[in-house]
Amino acid sequence: MKGIQMLWADGKKARRIKANMWKHNVKFHQLSYREMEHLRQFRRDATKCLFIGIISIPPFTNYLVFLLMYLFPRQLLVKHFWTPKQQIDFLDIYHSLRKQSHSEIITHLERASALVSDERLRWHLKDLCTKVQNGAHPTAHDILALRECFSTWPLGLNQLQALHMRALSRAMLLTPYLPPALLRWRLKSHTTVIHQLDRALAKLGVGQLTAQEVKSACYLRGLNSTHIADDRCRTWLGEWLQISCSLKEAELSLLLHNVVLLSTNYLETRR
Repeated sequence: MKGIQMLWADGKKARRIKANMWKHNVKFHQLSYREMEHLRQFRRDATKCLFIGIISIPPFTNYLVFLLMYLFPRQLLVKHFWTPKQQIDFLDIYHSLRKQSHSEIITHLERASALVSDERLRWHLKDLCTKVQNGAHPTAHDILALRECFSTWPLGLNQLQALHMRALSRAMLLTPYLPPALLRWRLKSHTTVIHQLDRALAKLGVGQLTAQEVKSACYLRGLNSTHIADDRCRTWLGEWLQISCSLKEAELSLLLHNVVLLSTNYLETRR
């Protein structure tokens, strides 16, 4: 019952935000950080609830759906219905799933480095991949030095190969089982939303976030923040924002890869 009340309250809040957007002709990227994040999360929750609603339509299938929700709460229920222990356990599971693609993404970057025409950038990209593979945590300066590589072929969002995009989709907890054109569109859309959130968050200030908001923000961006102290989460989020807010729209492929580059070896995340 509590989960339903929380979900209903989220829905009412999302409706108010949308109503204000229509009334004042405000675009998504013009909202405050908390409003943007609320809409983003509610859309995901609503999509999962809609799926459950659709499969419950045929007569008598609702009994089966209740059984499935009991057996598979991570896959079928939104977080409002998870217990505190389940929230931690499920976030760990989701992170382990996305982490499985990290080494594959680094391998794709290594292969792509051979195709970079600029010798200095080619060497820097290879060096960065080697550092990450050896357990080093790259600095924001190291990553931003490669922004030019990720704006054009072979690592621009419009030039990524299908296998590379599938690995990135898994790292973002997006389904990889789509045609390349749809994979590219989803990755672009997802990365653009994160970039817009980052700009709004930079304007608000990380210091204004609650501990839970910080952990949620870090988790969305690739860090398994469930087991990391608040001050270290804030430090990492500050590094992320430094990179994100320095990037132009054409360089968002770097932000997408930053999910792996910046999180893989950060403190306790190397388990």
